[in-house]
Amino acid sequence: MAKPNDYVWGVGRRKTSVARVRIREGSGKITINGKAHTDYFRLTPDQVRLSDPLRAVQAEGSFDVWANIKGGGTTGQVGAVVMGLARALARVSEENEAALRKDTFLTRDSRMVERKKPGRKKARKSFQFSKR
Repeated sequence: MAKPNDYVWGVGRRKTSVARVRIREGSGKITINGKAHTDYFRLTPDQVRLSDPLRAVQAEGSFDVWANIKGGGTTGQVGAVVMGLARALARVSEENEAALRKDTFLTRDSRMVERKKPGRKKARKSFQFSKR
């Protein structure tokens, strides 16, 4: 439980991306690495997905969000911000945690890229087999 002008922090991870997210009561502005979220994430589905945790707890437009992201691509970065935002919202109020957990925003997606194996072209793809 934070005071009205204090920041609440949450860390989210997805694939190789790490997002440090802080929130504070405000007008609903989302800033990512110093840019507006619409400038940082160009695709509309990514922009919509960022505010899913806020919609889950009926807090859309009531928190300002700042996120610093490192590593990965756009999909991993969006997933990392969503998880960090959900963790921060869960710290704001205990009632939020049940709604966020129900929509699996607090569940870490542990899937990672499979490594390339020796004697193979990629992780699973083989070179073309020749009988003769």
